[in-house]
Amino acid sequence: MRILLVLILLSAQLAYAQADFNVFEASIADLQEALSGGHVTSVQLVNQYIERIEAFDRAGPELNSVIRVNPDAVRIARALDTERQTRGARSPLHGVPILVKDNYNVPGMPTTGGSVALANFMPNAPASQIERLIDAGAIVLAKTNLHEFAYGITTVGSIFGRTRNPYDPRRVPGGSSGGTGAAVAASFGAVGLGSDTCGSIRIPAAFNNLVGLRPTKGLSSIHGILPLAHTQDVGGPLARSAEDLAIVLDIVSGFDPADPATELMSGRPAPQFHETLGTVAPGSLRLGKLTRYFSTAADPVTAEIDAALEWFAEQGAEIVELEVPNLDALLRDSDVLSIEFPPDLERYLATFGNEEISSLDEVIDRGLFHQAVSGVLRYSASLNVSDSDYQSRLSKRSELRVAIERTLRENDLDGLVYPTIGQLPVRLGDPQTGDPATGANCTLSANSGLPAISFPAGFTDDGLPVGIEILGSMLSDAELLAIADSYEKSNAIRRPPALTPAIVQGVLPQVLNRVIEFNEVNVQFEGIMEIDLLKNEMRYSLAVAPDSNEIYAVTLVRAPTRGAGQAQPAMVNLLPPQRTDVSGEFYLTARFREALNADELALRIFAEGLDPSGNVLPLPN
Repeated sequence: MRILLVLILLSAQLAYAQADFNVFEASIADLQEALSGGHVTSVQLVNQYIERIEAFDRAGPELNSVIRVNPDAVRIARALDTERQTRGARSPLHGVPILVKDNYNVPGMPTTGGSVALANFMPNAPASQIERLIDAGAIVLAKTNLHEFAYGITTVGSIFGRTRNPYDPRRVPGGSSGGTGAAVAASFGAVGLGSDTCGSIRIPAAFNNLVGLRPTKGLSSIHGILPLAHTQDVGGPLARSAEDLAIVLDIVSGFDPADPATELMSGRPAPQFHETLGTVAPGSLRLGKLTRYFSTAADPVTAEIDAALEWFAEQGAEIVELEVPNLDALLRDSDVLSIEFPPDLERYLATFGNEEISSLDEVIDRGLFHQAVSGVLRYSASLNVSDSDYQSRLSKRSELRVAIERTLRENDLDGLVYPTIGQLPVRLGDPQTGDPATGANCTLSANSGLPAISFPAGFTDDGLPVGIEILGSMLSDAELLAIADSYEKSNAIRRPPALTPAIVQGVLPQVLNRVIEFNEVNVQFEGIMEIDLLKNEMRYSLAVAPDSNEIYAVTLVRAPTRGAGQAQPAMVNLLPPQRTDVSGEFYLTARFREALNADELALRIFAEGLDPSGNVLPLPN
């Protein structure tokens, strides 16, 4: 018998930024340390991130998360490098490239909302949060894809198509901030901005192994963010760590005269997100487990969240199972999202100077949208709700907030816990339903205005991230982030996507070719396996020799012991009975990649004349 291994590494022909530092999975603190130490410049950071976008967003797994790279990014970085040398850094974000969802107004870049209706719309003023970040020295590197008009949770639109999940590119990244979620998970920028009307920060955080906070309504400004529903809209970051999230939140939070909702923060000190990290002892917590949201969730989701809650309990936290009285009716009767969208869109377009499109009706009449949002756009445009009904719904929000805060107070709770979204990400093109009964629990925070944080709980057996959400009382935002930080620091749940690895000196491992020849006891076949690590696919072909004994099956297995004859479950059957010439392909599961990385892949051959339990033949690395 003989198995010949041929390993081919295809180098990405990219302009590599020569530096002693790699941006892969780098935190904001890592970036600042490298910048201040002279190990890298902001120009080099920009070039490295662009290199990753070219390698993994435009090629490789083709995540399709970045709509536009800022053409001024290098120029801005160069100016900030000079400023650092002459005046020092403005903030922890000085010279740090960030990503921005394409519903924020950014100087010199169009705001599309993911729609061809706004393909080249250049707003006449930036978003308030963007102004704060630019003043802090951040570099807006790129605009990210979103579900068109932020009106959905799978991330598809007419301007840029579908974004793929970096943990499984056959699946959605969540939404509407799915482009930001996928891009931050893949290290296309240090952090990214999203917006949340009902889950649009938290669901992408859950699906992409990130941390995302829906802040207290009014904690930060939504001025200059393309609206979906102004009384529900909030904006804020998604990040790979609680600390990175805290740094950005400290910059973007606070009163803005252009956003009436932020009157809440007038005269009030902004939350000290970064300073609050490390101040929450997990063992001191008392958390309310909302059983209704667990009962409708998928088993792999609840398993990971229950494991996270078990960890909190082991630290000494109390977990109390409970319900919020009359919750279903309060959620249903406080919904205004579809009602507010048409007038809010019209007001935004007029305020920021769009001279081509003035209303949702025009978008619909001219067919300037993706078919995936046809239903929700037409539904919103058709509504004719009286002012009294609208005001009644707004008043129900106050009742909902009172009911939730009463539950928190009467049970002496630090927060309510539930799955960020009860279902796993669906396949591209399939609908991801969004109401509590079918998997997305976004309305609890969105309709009440109370803050809620999603952070990684763990991974399913298939390698899909799962998010856990905790909702707190008004302005408990910093404490919620500190809770997430305590879990993160002790459990190290963060895991980068296998499909977007570090780029080292411009080289990317892309295809493993394994040429196979087998000849034993008159059993003969040969073939080739091509393992594409960046597309996460294996292609193969096998041919049985004409004079070979009958082969019943050739399967791929994991053989940790490297011993022949070990009984191992089959991951895939390459050659079924009565076939002599086959070819095919399959998607690499998380278990397959684990076996590959551990050098434990093996063939198991069932054939006439061989051991009936099959010959196990390890494949060399």
